[in-house]
Amino acid sequence: METPTTLLEAVRYFSDLDTCREFLVGLRWPDGITCPHCGATNVHWMENAKQWKCYNKDCRKKFSVKVGTIFEDSPLGLDKWLAAIWVQVNAKNGVSSYEIHRAFGVTQKTAWFMEQRIRLALQDNGAGFLSGAVEVDETLIGGKLRNMHPGKKAMAKGRTNDGKVIVMGLLERKGNVRTKVIEDAKKETLQPLVKKHVAKGATVYTDALKSYIGLDDHFIHETINHAETYVRGHVHTNSIENFWSLFKRCIHGTHVSVEPFHLFRYLDEEQFRFNNRKLDDAGRFVLAVLGIVGRRLTYKELIGQGIAG
Repeated sequence: METPTTLLEAVRYFSDLDTCREFLVGLRWPDGITCPHCGATNVHWMENAKQWKCYNKDCRKKFSVKVGTIFEDSPLGLDKWLAAIWVQVNAKNGVSSYEIHRAFGVTQKTAWFMEQRIRLALQDNGAGFLSGAVEVDETLIGGKLRNMHPGKKAMAKGRTNDGKVIVMGLLERKGNVRTKVIEDAKKETLQPLVKKHVAKGATVYTDALKSYIGLDDHFIHETINHAETYVRGHVHTNSIENFWSLFKRCIHGTHVSVEPFHLFRYLDEEQFRFNNRKLDDAGRFVLAVLGIVGRRLTYKELIGQGIAG
């Protein structure tokens, strides 16, 4: 299966909708097309409708390659979707919805919805443990409460740290990073997450925050006091702090302002780019497209409407 290697090649290659469909079919159903509703292989292509029909007697539903993916029910063509994925996963500091709006000729609201659906495809469930040397740190994301519009202040009421959101990161040196939005930086919050993601016996590097005291029961725990120095031999948290620097450039420089309710989605995006930094643009693109299946997101779900609890 042919795959473009540059953005210009991608725009040209995916300008044909039939080519887009064939590309997705090759990735989604490498062993043959199956019905996304029932899994049957007895399907027939209907040229006029540009869809398949399942001939399983208990199903008999029609479907396109979009069904069961982040593209489902989207009126936009796959030419725009695939080009948007290419741009989003390969822009080091991210791409704003206004840039997508101008470049692809869609409304800003549509562009924002597209980007959030793409971020869902980039989500990594974090299987397996981080091992070896692992740096752990937390940071604050968001504008200061005193600088907010009165309406935004009301929405931020109840948040600690002057209206900012706390984010935790765990980074395996020369490896992957895991991130999570957390409610506070207490011991009861931080230590279970370290134990969940880091292999027992690994070397864990943290700053001198008291919440990390006690990790030496499960790990080799080294701390660095930033009031005194930032590096002591191999003891430092510079790698995870470099990741925070990348993420904050993405948030403050590209997106300018992100609602705390959606912050985890932007973390997923930055985490995907960082963890796949050794791949080329085409490799990151194909990996992102492989994540589209089984991850549907409606607009109501995205904005928090109709969610129980």
